[in-house]
Amino acid sequence: MPDWTAFAGVVGVVLTLLLVLARLSTAHVTGSAASGDATGRVADEDAPGADAGPEATAGATPLDADLSPDEWNWGVDGAGSVDDAADGRDLADAVPPRADVSDLPTSALLGNVALSQGLFGTLLALATWWAEIPLAPLGLAPAFTPELLGLGVALGLTLWVANELAGRAGARFGVDGGEELRALLAPDSPAGWALLLGAVLPLVALFEEFLFRSVLVGAFAAGFALPPWPLVVGSSVAFALGHGAQGRAGMLVTGALGLLLGAAFVVTGSFLVVAVAHYLVNALEFVVHEGFGDGRERRPSPSRVR
Repeated sequence: MPDWTAFAGVVGVVLTLLLVLARLSTAHVTGSAASGDATGRVADEDAPGADAGPEATAGATPLDADLSPDEWNWGVDGAGSVDDAADGRDLADAVPPRADVSDLPTSALLGNVALSQGLFGTLLALATWWAEIPLAPLGLAPAFTPELLGLGVALGLTLWVANELAGRAGARFGVDGGEELRALLAPDSPAGWALLLGAVLPLVALFEEFLFRSVLVGAFAAGFALPPWPLVVGSSVAFALGHGAQGRAGMLVTGALGLLLGAAFVVTGSFLVVAVAHYLVNALEFVVHEGFGDGRERRPSPSRVR
């Protein structure tokens, strides 16, 4: 007999951990995007553009800005000069710059994504088996038919076109749709593309659709006798929150895609349909914009600049 309560508890833990991890990832990605210096150091007064006005020196810290009146007049120890007070600044140059997510090689970033998604997916799969959750509410009965595969491909292509149109509309108004994250994860070698398209993106699609559609919609509706459509809305909100690294506009688009994928799951009752569609949206996004290029400069790989 299915243990729905225990299963829901495990799902709640997994979802909470996922959202916390997403929040931490968002802070790293947005911090990387906001950094104006690849070394992570603050510009000094001798840097180029230091006299170019407030816009050019945004983020720069003048030497005297951090000195108290006493330090300015007498130095740090009360007997020295301003130069003495600044001696400590020279020591700061010897401190290695803070590690930035953009300094990591793409393979490390992809490996981190695969590891986290694989770990959470394994926990969910074990919880599903342990709690004896039936396959039908999860959209796994039947697990595969050619018709369902074709429907998933058609849905994925349709959602990708809609995603492209939304992205272009946002770009016209200067709204960032999460290109920074995509650029960070974009491979720069055939092996990297094989890893991304053949392992990382399938794993992401399988895990996220299993959690946000099969479990949060299908299993919870069946196990707790709940109507599926409110669950579709709730799971889509959680789905959007889990993609905070894409920015607010990216979260809105992701939430809308979550609603459409949730509706497709309810209508078809198939995990395969939504998993294939999810994979195609992500894969086409990378291939079209990062593989073929869209006129924007690619992020240089650390392996090429060091």
